[in-house]
Amino acid sequence: MALYECVFLIRQDVSSTAVDELIEQYTTVLTENGGSVGKVENWGLKTLAYRINKNRKAHFALMDIDAPAPAVQEMERQMRLNEDVLRTLTVKVDEHEDGPSVMKQKRDRDDRRRRERGERDGDGPRGDRGDRPERSDRPDRGDGPRPERREREFS
Repeated sequence: MALYECVFLIRQDVSSTAVDELIEQYTTVLTENGGSVGKVENWGLKTLAYRINKNRKAHFALMDIDAPAPAVQEMERQMRLNEDVLRTLTVKVDEHEDGPSVMKQKRDRDDRRRRERGERDGDGPRGDRGDRPERSDRPDRGDGPRPERREREFS
């Protein structure tokens, strides 16, 4: 049997429990057709680089598969029929990676850096800044009243 990695994107309005159910559904399709599924990772809800079918975000999932080609083809066929699956990519690999995937390692590394700097979630360059006063506490700019607009007369 051949080794595959399958990454698929699921619509943003689907709940995380429904995502897990879809993963289970495709796992059973593979096992019924003589294959097996190794590592399964749910990468969570991520922002897409561009809109796909009017969706700006999607749930990402990865499956390591050890199955014959017809089993993988049947799984891909069922993914194409499901309206919740936006995109799928199945790649034949020589061997599966041990440990977490690169996407999971990246998230762990970013969290570790935040903890080392003493930041909490929401802090940082785009989060809540403690050095900036609230809008109501800011002094007026001193521009004075705005000039009145003149109405144009059209002839």
